[in-house]
Amino acid sequence: MNELDLLRKYIKDDKLIKHCIAVSAIMRGIARELGEDEELWARIGLLHDIDYELVGEDMERHGEVGAEILEKEGYGEIAETVRRHNHMRYGNYREPVEIALQAADSVSGLIIACALVKGGKIGEVTPKTVKKKFKEKSFAAGCDRNRIKLIESLIPLEKLYEVGISSLYDVRDELGLN
Repeated sequence: MNELDLLRKYIKDDKLIKHCIAVSAIMRGIARELGEDEELWARIGLLHDIDYELVGEDMERHGEVGAEILEKEGYGEIAETVRRHNHMRYGNYREPVEIALQAADSVSGLIIACALVKGGKIGEVTPKTVKKKFKEKSFAAGCDRNRIKLIESLIPLEKLYEVGISSLYDVRDELGLN
């Protein structure tokens, strides 16, 4: 079973699956930028919310249940990163992969919201657009700007926007973007 099939085994909501695909793409891009393992980071991004529907509103269990699923399904090498991505339970992220996951998880929604404002055309989104919308707290309000800013310990925000836009462009068909 490939990773996308594994995700679909536990997640039925198409919007959440698209979110995971977006985070995966951005994680791959950040890994490439940092010279890290692109496949591993993409896998982490894809499977980071594998337990989201199972835990429902119980955010105390989010990540914990995901790690258990991943260990059971043979993905133990990423289980701890998935466990710790729950920023409501954990924090103080030091490992590049953990920092990247925090940033990718939030910036994906910000960039997609920018694309939707442009009629779903991801190719028309620029780093300048994202930078401007980042400053508007009411725009894509669910995207945690503080989690995005964590990336600054690894790369500049502007570079994250560039990587994020090009990464989402690569998966635009899966995301329903033009």
